[in-house]
Amino acid sequence: MTSTDFTTTLTVDQSPEQVFDAVNNVRGWWSGQIDGRTDQLGAEFTYRYQDLHRSTQKITQFVSSRKIVWHVVDSHIDFVNDKTEWNGTDIMFEIARKGDQTELRFTHAGLVPSVECYGKCVGAWTFYIEESLRDLITTGKGDPNRE
Repeated sequence: MTSTDFTTTLTVDQSPEQVFDAVNNVRGWWSGQIDGRTDQLGAEFTYRYQDLHRSTQKITQFVSSRKIVWHVVDSHIDFVNDKTEWNGTDIMFEIARKGDQTELRFTHAGLVPSVECYGKCVGAWTFYIEESLRDLITTGKGDPNRE
């Protein structure tokens, strides 16, 4: 059975440790206001972007240089009918060495084509992971607020 959860993968020359550190520097690659710790197992942080999106993530897996999972415990997405459609979803970052490069596999489990925000959310995640986070990993500076 094929998963329909949104997934994207990128490969970089940096080490798994550098990729792990960049992912945990959430303020460096994701726009909006972020309150709370983003770099410790069991921590919770809240993301807010204007009045359009608010979500609280709990870090449920935190394996150094290998895997991070955020469980969305609460959300409010203003531009869809079901404002809580992210509730109970998992945002996963899996890091693996592939030869002399590092692969980052991002999956938002529960963000599937049947949910209303899929198109807009996929567009946003694609930018944040494939551009802003990649830039943070490869140059030391993300660009979360690029228009």
